[in-house]
Amino acid sequence: MSEISGMIRPELQMLPQIRDRMTFLYLEQCQINRQDSAILVHDEKGTVCIPAAAISVLLLGPGTNVTHRAIELIGDAGVTVIWVGEKGVRFYAGGRPLTHHSRLLIRQAEFVSNQRLHLGVVRKMYQLRFPEEDVSKLTLQQLRGREGSRIRAVYKKAAEQWKIPWKGRQYDPEDFLSGDKVNQALSAGHACLYGLAHAVIAALGCSPGLGFVHVGHENSFVYDIADLYKAEITIPVAFEVAAKETEEVSALVRRRVRDEMTARHILERMVHDIRYLLEDEPKTEEREAEMLFLWDSERGVVKNGVSYRSSKGE
Repeated sequence: MSEISGMIRPELQMLPQIRDRMTFLYLEQCQINRQDSAILVHDEKGTVCIPAAAISVLLLGPGTNVTHRAIELIGDAGVTVIWVGEKGVRFYAGGRPLTHHSRLLIRQAEFVSNQRLHLGVVRKMYQLRFPEEDVSKLTLQQLRGREGSRIRAVYKKAAEQWKIPWKGRQYDPEDFLSGDKVNQALSAGHACLYGLAHAVIAALGCSPGLGFVHVGHENSFVYDIADLYKAEITIPVAFEVAAKETEEVSALVRRRVRDEMTARHILERMVHDIRYLLEDEPKTEEREAEMLFLWDSERGVVKNGVSYRSSKGE
């Protein structure tokens, strides 16, 4: 059998560090194949080769067909693959996370499990909503009250701007059509934001279920992150669409939210904000070979790949 040409699987330490890569790449309506060590993307406009080692996360949108050979290359290069809706407005499935290390996931679990640290992350989330104020001394109840007042003001302003009667957020998750036009638009818009948040959380290797403001649901952290942008993106768009004479509320909202998220660089901001919430300070990416340790009850972690003797010297 003749040897199949292609890239030799690299050693982990050979993989480029994440800071040296392009971050997220979104593709749709195209065929994805492989040519040596490059991802070959073909659509009606032509063909382009993308070095696999230059990508961190590959978002596959509607109309993408990817070959087994391409996925083999993508996996060997350590690229995360996520299947999403148009421009990331839905999260369907995800492959491997962006990196092999579990630092962010461990921090997330640590913060969720410790009441003091948990409250610290919640305060950071509210600080993102009130950048001009100091919320470090406010209680959780006070923070919720401030946020409730802020969101009510956003709803009121949007309702007055678009001259829409507003009776509050009223919807049935099991019956989309039971809500009025603006509530349908809000549900459709929020779903798009949840999809993008879920994709980013999966790409960073965090758990969608370990939330801070929201708890107990498999997507609690997704709701936490999405809530940071609703007042900026989905609420204004929902009222704008609800004011139009159209029966295609859901489809129109998805397109408008998609465009707004792209224009306002929400994906990049989500990456930055999640790291801000879970890291004390920005960290450089370490080599994969340095990421695996053994747990030690006294020292925390010890080096992997060492044959240890017992404390008695046996």
